Amino acid sequence: MKVSLITGTFNSGRTLQDTIDSVAKQDHKDIEYIIVDGGSTDDTLEVIRRNSERITKWKSEPDLGIYDAMNKGLRMATGDIVGIINSDDFYHRKDSISIIVKYLKEYKTDCVFGDVIFVDPNDTNKMTRYFSSKKFHPSKFKFGFIPAHPTFFTYRSNFEKYGLYKVDYKIAADFELLFRFLYIHKLSFQYIPQALLKMRTGGVSTSSIQSTFVIMKENRRAFKENGRYTNYLFLLIRYFYKIFQFMPSIRKI
Repeated sequence: MKVSLITGTFNSGRTLQDTIDSVAKQDHKDIEYIIVDGGSTDDTLEVIRRNSERITKWKSEPDLGIYDAMNKGLRMATGDIVGIINSDDFYHRKDSISIIVKYLKEYKTDCVFGDVIFVDPNDTNKMTRYFSSKKFHPSKFKFGFIPAHPTFFTYRSNFEKYGLYKVDYKIAADFELLFRFLYIHKLSFQYIPQALLKMRTGGVSTSSIQSTFVIMKENRRAFKENGRYTNYLFLLIRYFYKIFQFMPSIRKI
């Protein structure tokens, strides 16, 4: 099965090489790697050009943000299966994509997802949080819970049937898309009990109290636009639960 991996970039010169290296080291042989840059002004394009033989397709032009970049990549993709890997994330194991393909085939499911290890941006061997998707169920969307988006893989045909990311969301278009796919359209899924990827802390969705309020507002909007109900009190519950994810001692990897 051909897998398309999509990376959206903007001024990602400091971290992009790790992302590219991790994709290149995957032992799954049929990977299409697509990078969509938003018109970076740092050395991102230099990194891309330096690795051009390891990248299947790339483009650089102004865009409407990360979700617009993801959508451009999805439109460029030709793989049977599609996944997103952000420019400050990287696969810490060479068999991540092989595992994903194996689960999709064996369980004959529409989607798969697994766990993520959050790491210190200056020391990627130092875990700061373990994000487990094990207990996810679509009923938990109303409390703001989603499976780990960077480990979410599905068939390209599902994006063609059910739509792409909504570019007018600032932070939570991934929540809206997963809610639409898994709750509204009830795509089948299988949890992979493995940490498939490492993610540096400090991204837009984890960087401030203000971003928390934006996420909650957009999560509620996702429900309303899809004809379902939640409220801010429900959505606050997720932030109490997150405290336990910052305790590495309670989790064995």
